[in-house]
Amino acid sequence: MPHLKTLLLAGLGAAALTTATAADAAGPEGPGIEALEQFRKGRPAPPSVQNRFFLKSNRFELSPMLGYVPNNPFAQRFVGGVGAGYHFNEMFAVQGLFTYSPDLGVSDLKGLTETLIRIASSSGDRTFQQPLDKVTLSFSAAAVWAPLYGKINLIGETVLNFDLYFVAGVTMNSKSNYFARESSDEPGTVALENLGTEVKVGPQVGLGFNFFLTQSVSFKLDGRMNFYVDNAPQYDQTTEVTESRLYNNFVVAGGVSVFFPKMQERIYDF
Repeated sequence: MPHLKTLLLAGLGAAALTTATAADAAGPEGPGIEALEQFRKGRPAPPSVQNRFFLKSNRFELSPMLGYVPNNPFAQRFVGGVGAGYHFNEMFAVQGLFTYSPDLGVSDLKGLTETLIRIASSSGDRTFQQPLDKVTLSFSAAAVWAPLYGKINLIGETVLNFDLYFVAGVTMNSKSNYFARESSDEPGTVALENLGTEVKVGPQVGLGFNFFLTQSVSFKLDGRMNFYVDNAPQYDQTTEVTESRLYNNFVVAGGVSVFFPKMQERIYDF
C-alpha cells in the first residue's frame, strides 16, 4: 500500500505540472509555442517599415536648397531653389524643383576666361572669342525612387536615420549666351557680348541623401545632372558653326526638407 500511495501522488503531481505547462503555452499570447517555433525556424525578420524612425508615405515635402555648379569652367554659378514633392509610399515620390542663379556679368567670370583672352591678345589674335553660357532659371519635374533606408550609430545610443534616393525627369533651362572678348575700351580686360537668352529642354538624372533629424525635418544632400543639346563652341569670329554637342549643367546642393502633415507617433526599436 505505501508504494501504491507513493505512485499515486507522483502521478497526480506530474499531471498537474503537465496541465500547468500546457495552459501557459496555450495562453492568450502563446509565449511557449512562439518560443518553440522561433527555436525551430529562427526568429522571423520584421517588416522593413517596422523599424523606421521616419515615415514618408502620403506626406508632402518642401525643400529650400542652396547649391553650386562645379563643372562650368568659365563662370561661377551659385544656385538657390525650392522643391516641392509628394510621397506615395516609402519608395516612390514625384517632385518639382525651381532654381535661380544670378547673372553678375563679368564679376562672376573665372580666371580661366581671363587667361584665355590674354593669351589670344598677346599672340595678336583679335578674332578669338570665348563662348560661355550662364543658366539663370530652371524648372524640373522628376520621379524619385528611394530604395535604401539605413541607420548610422554616431555616438553611444545616438542613431542617425537616412535614405538614398535616385531622381529621373525632365528639366527646362533658361540660359544667357555670351562671347568673352578683350575690351576695346580697356585693353587687357574682358568684356562680354550678350547673345541673348534661350530655353533648352532635356533629361535630368541625379541622386541624393536625406538625413532625418526629427520626424518632420531632414537635412538633404542632392546632386543632379541637367543635359541639353546646343551648338558647338565658336572661337573664331569668321567661322560659322553648324555642329551640336551635348552639355551638362551639374548642380550640387544642400538644404532642409520639411514634411507634412505631422507623422503619427509610434514606438520604434532601434
